[in-house]
Parts: sequence; structure tokens; C-alpha cells
Amino acid sequence: MIELKPFAALGGADHGWLKAKHHFSFASYYDPSKMGHGALRVWNDDEIAPNTGFPAHPHRDMEIITYVREGAITHQDSLGNKGRTEAGDVQVMSAGSGIRHSEYNLEPTTTRIFQIWIEPATEGGQPTWGAKPFPKSDRSGRLVTLASGFADDADALPIRAKARVLGTTLKAGETAEYSADKTRHLYLVPAAGAVEVNGIRVNARDGAAIRDEAKLTITALEDSELVLVDAA
Repeated sequence: MIELKPFAALGGADHGWLKAKHHFSFASYYDPSKMGHGALRVWNDDEIAPNTGFPAHPHRDMEIITYVREGAITHQDSLGNKGRTEAGDVQVMSAGSGIRHSEYNLEPTTTRIFQIWIEPATEGGQPTWGAKPFPKSDRSGRLVTLASGFADDADALPIRAKARVLGTTLKAGETAEYSADKTRHLYLVPAAGAVEVNGIRVNARDGAAIRDEAKLTITALEDSELVLVDAA
């Protein structure tokens, strides 16, 4: 089963410095029928104006993955971590027992990110942060695991959830496949381009909520970049 969530129908907010679209209920946008997809709780499509951003604020008991689509985001947190994550790279914050952080676009152009929250398998624990480059050329034509809570995904950034976040870039006509247990909750969003997923067209920034599918066949209808979450 694939439920299409068109970009134009997403909730959102325009704060001037931040233009946000919410695939699920978030902040002032609330829809009781859109509280997440399995352990996937938040998928925000954020556009952050130059020299603005999110000032320091707290989190706990959440795995927060930032996928940078364009520009760069600069992170700072209460553990003393500092880092700049640019397009093609990914950062992960395990909020654990509690952490404060800020995220700023210190670039001269708009930064565009996907902000993904996944509920952890266990509560508490020491908070952590990490970032890693994932060159888009290395995931051309194949799904690459970017963040994962599974030990076998040794090259991915670790998260504390029974989930993985994958990404790929596909040239028009290329196909990638992904197999999963039919009980899993899959959510796919093209950052750019358009793809067909098991016969369903998904355009740029649309969401596709997937259940009861043992295999995904993803075919690019045009040059595309996409992110896929496989969660409990």
C-alpha cells in the first residue's frame, strides 16, 4: 500500500526567515490523522534564509537526522560540539536524556534541508551528535544507508532506533530496488526530480507512506535525488 502525500497538500508555516512544510503534525500545525508513520514522527521540509536559523532550544528522547539538500547548516550544542554540514552531507543528533542545540544558516544563500525525527528504541542515555559526508556521486544509481540503528550498517551514522535512512541519486530511466519486511513503515520523499515507486508517481517533495510492500522498485522519470526512511 502506497499513500501519496502531495507537497501542495502538506501543512506548513511561513515565518519569513523560515519557510517550512510538515509531512506530519508539528508545532502549530496539527492534524490528528497525521501524527507520524510508525516510529517516524517528523519530516519537515525547511527553507532557511541566509544568516538566520534556529536559536538554542532543548530536545530529549528523539533521533534527529538532518539531510542537507542545498547550502549548509551550522550546528552547536550543549556538549560543545560544533560543525558545518553542507549539501550532500548528513548530521545526526541523538537527544537522549537531554541536549540543547542551535542550527544556523550562515551562508549567503538559502539553505534547504529535510529534518527527520525518529522515535528511539529506548529512552534516556548520553546525548550524541555526529556528521559525515556522503558524496552524491557515491550513491548514484544505488541506495546508500546514511544513518542506521542496525549494526550491519557499519558505514552509516549511528542512531538509537530500529530504523535506517537511505539516499540515492538516479539518472532518468535508472532503477533502484529496496527490500523490506512488509510490517515495516517506509516513507520516501524525492528531494528533486520525479520517480515512480511500484507504479505510483511521486514528484519532488511529495511524500509516499508505504506499508505492506515487500519490495520497492524505484524508477527515475527524470534526474532525481531521494531519501527513504525504513522505520519500525
